[in-house]
Order: sequence, then C-alpha cells, then structure tokens
Amino acid sequence: MMSEQKAKAVMASLPLIPSSEGTPLVGIARLAAQGESLRQAHDVEYFTLPVRSLLNRCTSARMPFTWTINPYRGCEFACKYCYARYTHEFMEMRQGVDFERRIYVKEHAADLLRQELRHVKPGEEIAIGTATDPYQPAERRYEVTRAILEELARHRGLELGIVTKSNLILRDINLLQKVAEHNQLFVNLTVTTLNSELARMLEPRAPRPDLRLNTVRKLNESGLNAGVICAPVLPGITDSPHDLEALVRATAEAGGKYIYANPLFLKPCSAAVFLPFLEKQFPQLVASYRERFNNRAFLPQAYHKRVSQLLARLRQKHGIRSGRHSQRAHTRPEGEEQLTLF
Repeated sequence: MMSEQKAKAVMASLPLIPSSEGTPLVGIARLAAQGESLRQAHDVEYFTLPVRSLLNRCTSARMPFTWTINPYRGCEFACKYCYARYTHEFMEMRQGVDFERRIYVKEHAADLLRQELRHVKPGEEIAIGTATDPYQPAERRYEVTRAILEELARHRGLELGIVTKSNLILRDINLLQKVAEHNQLFVNLTVTTLNSELARMLEPRAPRPDLRLNTVRKLNESGLNAGVICAPVLPGITDSPHDLEALVRATAEAGGKYIYANPLFLKPCSAAVFLPFLEKQFPQLVASYRERFNNRAFLPQAYHKRVSQLLARLRQKHGIRSGRHSQRAHTRPEGEEQLTLF
C-alpha cells in the first residue's frame, strides 16, 4: 500500500495537465485527469480515481457527523435537485450533467480506510454516502462500498450511518449485521415521494419508492436499525400535509425506526439543472422558486420550522420516533429536524 508521503511524491512527479482554460490542473482535478477509463453504459462513463484519502473530516457546523466516506464521485441516479453536483467542479467539470455521466471509482478504498480509522475518536460519527449514493449501479460491478463495509466489520466502537436510495443494499445484509455487532449502525433510505411517476421525473434512475420502503422493512426484520429521510422536501411539489402524512404512514407500516425531513438545498450548480426541469414540468412554480432561492441556497427558517413541526405531529400520530438517533443530535431542541443527511 502506498504511503501518504510516497503518494505525494508520485503526484509531484506527474506531468502537469492543462485545463480547458489552459491553466495546469491540481489536486483532485489532476487525479481525475489521470484516471483510466473503465467502461461506458447508458450514456455513463466510468473512470478510476487514484485518491490519497477516503475518510474526510467534516468541517461544517450544520452537520452532526465528524467524518464522511464517499466510495464514488458522481452519481448515476441523476436526481434533478442533487446538491452534490458541486463536487465535480473540484475536478474542473462545471457542466451539471457531468456529475451523473462521469462516475469516478475510488481505488484502494479499504486499504486507505484501514490506515485512516486510527484518526477516529470515540463518539465521532462517520456518514457514508453524503455526496454520492454508495449503492448506485456502479456498486454492482465495482463493489467499493462492500469493500469498505468488510473493513468496518473488523473494527469496534464506531458510530456509522449509511444514506442510500437503493435496494441494492439488501445484497449486503449479512455484512451489515457483522458491522452492527460491535458498532452503532443506522441505515437511512431516502424517499422523496410515494408517487412513482413523480419520483421517476425527479430521480430518473433511482429505484422506485416502494422498493426503498420494502428495503426499510427487510433491514429492520434482519435486526438492523433503518429509517427514512424525506429529502429534499420540495415546496409546492412534495410538501403538502397529505403527501407527507402518506410517507410517514408508509414508513410506520414498513417498520421504519424513524423518519425526518430536509427541505430543498439549492446551490447554483444544482439550480442550473433543477430550474430548467422546473420550467418544463412545473412552470407555474418557477417564479416562486426564483424568489425563494434568490441569492441563497437555503429556504427561510420559517419554512424549515413548519416542516419540522408537521413531521413531529405526524411521527407522534403514527408512532414513529424522530431521526434524532445520534448522540450529538440529542442536543437539539425538541421537535427540530436534522437538516443534514445523517
């Protein structure tokens, strides 16, 4: 396994690669440019990504976790609202669709993780899948997420959370059970809407909502802790009390341990994809969205509060606890939603 010092030396020895603007690429953009093409399928290209680190420290005060792991860069599910499209900009790819069409497979993930876990202190949480779905279609072939779980199963005392839209996670039930034997593990299935037609528009290549809820059921039946993230809540599209109650009820029927909601977070790179979609599918909402997100990425706190209070009432009505399953989240005021993915 290559040491960090040796990796830096190798990086320094690589020839500079010019960007489209003619300036040399550096950092992750340089690594991406060095990646080898693996294959193409359905307008998606796959490349290797020779990363030097897998475990990333989270510095945002909004996030209730300390570390993140993303087995891939980019995501094939092509969700119209995806906030993580900005991560491709670090690789000098500024077309929003690049995020869903150019998927980078991180190399030597388990080996890197084995070295880096020594930096994790007791009580520090690790979130898997904050900027890419760890069970997107690429995982069927490359199994980077599975390799990561195999490494985590060798450790004790970790606090772990997985976020996914995919029923592919059921492939790893036995492995997840091994991880959970000596670690705290929560599996979060993201469900935006129960309307399968709407879900297909919003999340063109993601598994159907009913498949995700069935996954919640099977994970809990296997003894794992699984719940639902309703994210993002889209004003005028998925935020009606009727629709949200239907999702809370379905979560309860699936045996979900918790459910919480995150309103839409719209960075400029995401707006470049989402707003044209809105103009085509929901033209009557375009003016409202442009006003709501004028010079800001977050909806007003008043909207967050309304969603939070509604979810609190619905959870109580249907006998589900909140998403406050982590130790750090217990410091939040009663009824306040977690505004993150974990």
